[in-house]
Amino acid sequence: MNAKTEFPDGLARCGWVDTSAEYMAYHDTEWGRPEADDRALFEQLCLEGFQSGLSWRTILAKREAFRRGFAGFDPARVARFGEKEVQALLADPGIVRHRGKIEAVINNAARALEMIEREGSLGAYLWRFEAPPGAPSTYGASTSAQSDALSKALKKLGWKFVGPTTVYAFMQSVGMVNDHSPGCHCHAASERARKAFKRPA
Repeated sequence: MNAKTEFPDGLARCGWVDTSAEYMAYHDTEWGRPEADDRALFEQLCLEGFQSGLSWRTILAKREAFRRGFAGFDPARVARFGEKEVQALLADPGIVRHRGKIEAVINNAARALEMIEREGSLGAYLWRFEAPPGAPSTYGASTSAQSDALSKALKKLGWKFVGPTTVYAFMQSVGMVNDHSPGCHCHAASERARKAFKRPA
């Protein structure tokens, strides 16, 4: 989707952004910026799973409620959730009340802890699937060779709600690919941030 300019400040942004202050701020300061923090990576992957079938605008509006309900997306705490916590989440109108997705987050928290134990961090594993320098642009796509590969790898390790489209949206959001529209005012800044970013080892 091409960039558009009908924003209060006149800046060009990606075509999926609306004119709400919250959405513009998310696009300008978070989306596409490289992220290495394990808690933030886990949160984003979980939220992208919840977004499946919905708009990201819906998830963003509920993000603080998700954070409260899922203990700040601390994998060590979420992995201990049981039926009591599931029922509380199903009764929480502030989040998307989908049992399968809620249980997937709890399962994935346990898988995240296993990955951290084995790899040293989530970032060290996930960033291995970044597109290599010089790879063809995937701008405007909904999946990529890298998201397909990461999706398959995560599923093999027991993760849930990590299909290739969900994983690609995750990769876009945490800066594993620069998918800001070429005409977007954030495209160059995102590219600079990716070049300066120290990949987790």
